[in-house]
Amino acid sequence: MDPKLLDILACPLCKGPLILTADKTELWCRADGLAFPIRDGIPVMLENQARSLDADEKLDR
Repeated sequence: MDPKLLDILACPLCKGPLILTADKTELWCRADGLAFPIRDGIPVMLENQARSLDADEKLDR
């Protein structure tokens, strides 16, 4: 994922910062507890496509 793109992306719900996971397959919003997938290098920033972070993921990283 392009670092410049990551700098301008924000959570579509709370407009907060996103965290790129170590494996670079998701963008996490800890405030909303959501993980947005990255498919073919493109972040899918739709709430209905996001998964909920589990308790460990919310506290980790």
